[in-house]
Amino acid sequence: MKVAYWPGCVSRGFTPELHGSMAKVAPLLDIELIELDRANCCGAGVIAEHNQELADTLNARTFALAQQTDAMMMNICSTCQGSQTECQERLDANAEYREVINENLDKAESGMRYEKGQVVNKNFLWLLVEDIGLEKLRSMVKRPLKDLRVGPFYGCYIIRPTDRLGIDEQYPRDRYLHMLIEALGGTVIEYAGQHKCCGFPIITMNKEASLKQAARHLGDAMDAEADCLVTPCPLCHLNLDLQQPLAERVAGRDLGLPVLHLPQLVGLALGLSPEELGFGRHVAKPTTVIDWSNAVVAGVGSEGW
Repeated sequence: MKVAYWPGCVSRGFTPELHGSMAKVAPLLDIELIELDRANCCGAGVIAEHNQELADTLNARTFALAQQTDAMMMNICSTCQGSQTECQERLDANAEYREVINENLDKAESGMRYEKGQVVNKNFLWLLVEDIGLEKLRSMVKRPLKDLRVGPFYGCYIIRPTDRLGIDEQYPRDRYLHMLIEALGGTVIEYAGQHKCCGFPIITMNKEASLKQAARHLGDAMDAEADCLVTPCPLCHLNLDLQQPLAERVAGRDLGLPVLHLPQLVGLALGLSPEELGFGRHVAKPTTVIDWSNAVVAGVGSEGW
């Protein structure tokens, strides 16, 4: 399966282990990544607050680049999914506005256009469930995540608004992480914060409130006896992992809960080592996962971690 691959900004900056693990996992799933290396930031909703036309032009440019590959577009950032889906909905709903955006594109690069209905953009999570399929994925598992208790953390942008994101009875995308964890042999841990905001969007405006949100979700998952969290959003990962030491101070409790990127969890089940998946880059080291030496990462030592 060929996909026009949009890694986003964060996976190539703050969380290179996400970009790297996706590169390792893709060939194991027979996914050929055609990287959109000339694409620009989605804006994460921030640019649109100041200049919607600019934000839509930037995202339309990425869609136009994906169109040139004749492949489905795939992203590994749920914030990108949300922002780009909102933009695409707006472009597709208004032919006059779409033409304004295309005129902007043409000025920047002659002949570049976004055509309605020519781009399907899916997060890696959606592609796993809907295009590869859970049954096929189960057949690819080499190292079932037996006894691993995983808390799903969806984040905001991939589950709401439900209509825009195509969440319904046929496509229960707000349950896909649950379904995927089970398909990989893990145990799903339900906890209060799994569908809530991580706090990242307000970190520059109210850092203490942001850290309290992150700490609450991490604490709830730990109290439910989760071994780790998994998220399809690198911005959620930043607040839940990178900021975890600060969240501990705000909350007044020890945390130390590993937060895995989605490709990392998949990679473990497909037989990749913690080293290959970049576990050493995490702030909250995934020792809970690595310590499952018999059930989870049999034959993989923890030396160097």
